[in-house]
Amino acid sequence: MTNYNAGHKNQKGIALVTALLLTLIGLAIILAAVYFVTQGTKMSGFQKKYATALKASHGGVEIITKEIIPKTIGGTALSSLGTFSSMLSENTTDACFTAKLTTATNSWGASCSSTLDPTNNPDITLTLNGVGSQPNLTVYAKIVDTVPGNSDTSGISLLGAGVVQSQSGIIAPQHFPYIYRVEVQGQRQTNPDEKANLSATYAY
Repeated sequence: MTNYNAGHKNQKGIALVTALLLTLIGLAIILAAVYFVTQGTKMSGFQKKYATALKASHGGVEIITKEIIPKTIGGTALSSLGTFSSMLSENTTDACFTAKLTTATNSWGASCSSTLDPTNNPDITLTLNGVGSQPNLTVYAKIVDTVPGNSDTSGISLLGAGVVQSQSGIIAPQHFPYIYRVEVQGQRQTNPDEKANLSATYAY
């Protein structure tokens, strides 16, 4: 005699297990989708924060290479440049900064920092205003290495063939620029982890 009731119960048990498995798989897919959306949102936020700090660091490189070095290598003291509308602060002495601009690294002296961390005894710091209600950014900049050249600040071009010119008899020596390595770090004042570092080589 066939037990149809037992077979029917077995089918109900298999259907229940199958339904539970499908439910678990569906929940796993939903949880995975929520996780990836959350992670994507976090990464987007991190990228925006990094982009802001990176732009601040780029601004620091522009200021030190296009404003500060060209002015101070000609003899102007760092302390006499002003604050650039309360944005610039000098953190080193005039003598030390002049040594960095005009002598090799090993001739700077013990008081001049050459560590690669720009936040450790920086030459200058810049304070950049945050957008809207956002906290300000601080940019640390420091010359960490100098290779001396023969850059002329008299305004006379040194570029030439390096030989006596037949007409004037003047020697035009070949120009070898000063080469500086500048380390810069921009970071949010209220969150030092929100930062970006740049290492720039600048030839004057």
